Amino acid sequence: MANNNVPFSVTFAAGAIAGVSEILTMYPLDVVKTRFQLQVGKATPGQEQYTGMTDCVKKIIKNEGFSRLYRGILPPILMEAPKRATKFAANDEWTKVYLKTFGVQKVTSPISILTGATAGATESFVVVPFELVKIRLQDRASAGKYTGTMDCVRKIVKNEGPLALHIVWNAGYFGVIHQVRAMLPAVKSKNGELFNNMIAGTIGGTFGTILNTPFDVVKSRIQNSPRVARSVPKYNWSIPALFTVAREEGFSALYKGFAPKVLRLGPGGGILLMVYSVIVDFYKESVRRNGSITR
Repeated sequence: MANNNVPFSVTFAAGAIAGVSEILTMYPLDVVKTRFQLQVGKATPGQEQYTGMTDCVKKIIKNEGFSRLYRGILPPILMEAPKRATKFAANDEWTKVYLKTFGVQKVTSPISILTGATAGATESFVVVPFELVKIRLQDRASAGKYTGTMDCVRKIVKNEGPLALHIVWNAGYFGVIHQVRAMLPAVKSKNGELFNNMIAGTIGGTFGTILNTPFDVVKSRIQNSPRVARSVPKYNWSIPALFTVAREEGFSALYKGFAPKVLRLGPGGGILLMVYSVIVDFYKESVRRNGSITR
């Protein structure tokens, strides 16, 4: 999905608007997903236990208020512009690099997967610090520790050091979205193109969620583990953490929060791709009418 004639400023704006649109629509499901992922074993006194997605939403609203479903939304909104700009721009740029490296003219399935994975790795450098703050603010056990986003950042850096803001986690499904989009029948109408983008984004988001949910579970555990001097956190690195969770809680625990996650990132991926494409297409149409491209 390389947009060779679209300048970075347009990619940045399109990605930012698409990302914020997706966040505002689907964010409550991300809060529910995080609560499930941080839920370990049986409830302890004072700890809420959730039996299902609907039960989780009901208990959050009843015990903490409706606004808690949007707790921690500021970091995701603040990161959407650089995050989505990085995602789409990196995907386009890495596509050019790999096409030149492998000496081919057209994107193939392996190149689309490689491009998506590399774009995801590039994006992770932008996303991780904001993700860490978001996880801490969404966790009910941490609710009383922080008064807001900046207070959370200050306390993490002060108490745990800046290394807490750098967690290794790479999840990208851009290659899957690209592949599904290429497999759909060609359409000539704008409505048909919007439909294809929504379908491709939804299928790609769903497939990507199936692949990366175990890593997302351990990412949440790692990011929610405070650093204590002279002690090694239980959840420290991704691969060992995967085995720890599976051994202690069973393989199914690696898919905690899957339902709200896939409900968010499935349709959310469709919304993201559709809004981004609409904005980019609008720019291209404006360029055609004006007869020039501003770089």
